[in-house]
Amino acid sequence: MTHDEVVAYCLAKPGAVPDEPWEGDTVAKVGGKIFAFLGSGGLGVKCGRDADEAAELRHRFPGSVSKSAYIGQHGWNRIELDGAIDDDELRELVDASYDAIVAKLPKRLRPT
Repeated sequence: MTHDEVVAYCLAKPGAVPDEPWEGDTVAKVGGKIFAFLGSGGLGVKCGRDADEAAELRHRFPGSVSKSAYIGQHGWNRIELDGAIDDDELRELVDASYDAIVAKLPKRLRPT
């Protein structure tokens, strides 16, 4: 997937909106919470409940997946869109990150 395709996929999720909380760094939010970092031509997503689960993906794709700065200890990874991870798995990673964030939202903020 290209970066533009990943952005489009993220923003097509129910209730997803783009935001730019930091100059030049776009994110996708649902219910006011970030579920994907979309800046710098890559992708940042929540990859499990904690750093240990997120580390599994880094071990599988050592040159393409790294711990996200500042929030990696909470299960977030940075993914380079270099073709190492196939399109279906990228979609699954976005879906899992989105679902994890939606699950933590109060019911009144969850998309219908």
